[in-house]
Amino acid sequence: MNRQHALAIALSVALSSLVQPVVFAQTAAPADKPAAAPAFTEANPFYTPSKLPYQAPPFDKIKDSDFAPAIEEGMKEEIADYEKIANNPEPATFANTIEAMERTGQLLRRVSRVFGGLVQSNTNPTLQSLQRELAPKQAAHRDAIYLNPKLFARVKAVYEQRASLDPEAKRLVEEDYKDFVRAGALLSPEDQATLRELNKEQSKLTTEFRRRILADTNAGAIVVDDPKLLAGLSEADLAGAAQNAKERGLAGKWVLPLQNTTQQPPLTNLDDRAMRERMFKASSQRGDHGGDNDTKAIVTRLAQLRAQRAKLLGYPTFAAYQLDQQMAKTPENAFKLMTDLVPAATAKAADEAARIQKVIDAQKGGFKLAPYDWQFYAEEVRKAEYNLDEDEVRPYLLLDRVLNDGVFYAANRLYGLTFKERKDIPVYQPDVRVWEVFDKDGKSLALFYGDFFARPNKAGGAWSSGFMGQSKLLGTRPVVTNTENIPKPAPGQPALLTFTEVTTMFHEFGHALNSMFQNVTYPSLSGNLPRDFVEVPSQFNEHWALEPAVFANYAKHYKTGEPMPAALVEKIRKAEKFNQGYAMTEYLGAALLDMAWHTLPADAPPQDPEAFEAAALAKYKINMPEVPPRYHTTYFSHIWSSGYSAGYYAYLWSEVIDHDAYYWFKDHGGMTRENGQRFRDMVLSKGGTEEAAAMYRAFAGRDPSVKPLLIERGLENEKPATGGTR
Repeated sequence: MNRQHALAIALSVALSSLVQPVVFAQTAAPADKPAAAPAFTEANPFYTPSKLPYQAPPFDKIKDSDFAPAIEEGMKEEIADYEKIANNPEPATFANTIEAMERTGQLLRRVSRVFGGLVQSNTNPTLQSLQRELAPKQAAHRDAIYLNPKLFARVKAVYEQRASLDPEAKRLVEEDYKDFVRAGALLSPEDQATLRELNKEQSKLTTEFRRRILADTNAGAIVVDDPKLLAGLSEADLAGAAQNAKERGLAGKWVLPLQNTTQQPPLTNLDDRAMRERMFKASSQRGDHGGDNDTKAIVTRLAQLRAQRAKLLGYPTFAAYQLDQQMAKTPENAFKLMTDLVPAATAKAADEAARIQKVIDAQKGGFKLAPYDWQFYAEEVRKAEYNLDEDEVRPYLLLDRVLNDGVFYAANRLYGLTFKERKDIPVYQPDVRVWEVFDKDGKSLALFYGDFFARPNKAGGAWSSGFMGQSKLLGTRPVVTNTENIPKPAPGQPALLTFTEVTTMFHEFGHALNSMFQNVTYPSLSGNLPRDFVEVPSQFNEHWALEPAVFANYAKHYKTGEPMPAALVEKIRKAEKFNQGYAMTEYLGAALLDMAWHTLPADAPPQDPEAFEAAALAKYKINMPEVPPRYHTTYFSHIWSSGYSAGYYAYLWSEVIDHDAYYWFKDHGGMTRENGQRFRDMVLSKGGTEEAAAMYRAFAGRDPSVKPLLIERGLENEKPATGGTR
């Protein structure tokens, strides 16, 4: 949806990377239903806009008990705002209808942004319980706005007279009109009543899915009594596992928590094959083993509800409904992009599997490669073929240096930004840091919050979000967040990163730059990009992590300050395309599963998730036993609770464009301020003011080509031709 004024407590997706997409990790058992909310008074910190710079949240004053009354009052105020617009006796105009709608719900915006951020980043049982209680109210609140016939009549009247408006205003009217129609405004009263019930049930199930996966992810953490079983892990990893156990009241033990994806990072280093199998099964069986946290019935019903809702709105499938507003436009176009890549991806993965099997056989392992062996032996292959050891790399990747001399430095080189850490801005957790961002002319541009370390009450993965958006109409400027899950070092130890974690930091900051550079009038268009374009800014920013001038500036030994030896740098570059067959195959498996679920028609019978998944992977010829999907159905939070339903393909669609943009830079002089300014002015600052394909075409002077992606992924060696079509 374009207009998200209606209780935006759904967790931000974000804008997370293909390397490390966002998912959720349970940290505490849910509390009982909260008591009735106290009265909303001036004592509530959300009562008036924050007096802090950029209206940053006053976290030193916000209590859990402040959210419920502020949200309840915010919903009441917003409904009252919309009722005034709907019942205005004057003829509908852009100013008294569309622009008036843009000004509604200020209280709800303030509180919902903070609430959504904390539920992800610093949750507790009270917030989780409140989130479940609010879910059906959120659905009803949204329907009360979009299914208001008087309000829609006014929107329609302005839409029919939009020709005289300026381009941004015209775009806003068109987007608003489509949003109302897609929300059911043209349905009969009877069908609208049905839609309300579908929306309410879907909201409840989505929240329940999230709760169960939170719980099951936490319950699946591997508790180890004997450190010998953890042979192969680094001293830092062992210290982290001991700290995890201590935080869970298990002193004297070691805990390996589960992350979001099917494969788990410790599988790269664990020597004990039985331990690897144990961890892999704990991960891959989440939501699929009976009991209170089983999700099979939920996902089956959600697929039905979405298909029924789409049919009610005039679409053959939910995927057709979703993609109608995206760059891909149709499920067929998304399927084609993915299935065209399956042969190359699986062929490369099969070659990688054969090389791994040779290593196993040479070591007289006596077993056939299994999914839980892949990461471990792939690392052996990498060491043998590329002579690259991650433990050799990490001492040169100190978090603070990567951030200041890498991420921030690249932003300065490209866009002229500078950063000043602010110790006077209150934060929601002691590890969170805040920077004020200054533009190339020295003017203050934004606030940036960095929340880098993993902790038990924080969702897994990585994402970008914000506490305030940019809008000329409202006079607001960006307050942006990046959230990651880098293992926190033991006290007194340095925070040393893997190169994957470095790439993730660049990725998420690409989202942050997109938010900081917004230069639009209306809040509904600020940052409003199609799902299959929203990852372009972030994935594009990843390229600068290995840019020679940038890399040399941050890749220095944490003790000596010596630059990374040239030979080691070259190893990293050569290994960049390593294991890409596996990476692309596991991604395509998940993306095709998503599309398979969401192309089911409304009259399809309930599906057995395990059988349906096996059949779908076989149908699309992506069923390699050694390469499981990045997410199995039962814990695929992206599509069941995080906004990527019928949209997980979007990472790949965006990747085509981001590589194409990078090759445009290479063809035009590389990392220059002039190129950065062009990208900022023509892409990063536009939000939803233009159609995404036209916006990119104006920047590059052509449509994107898929060849740069194939080359960057190691799936093709041919030099790309400039230009071309997808």
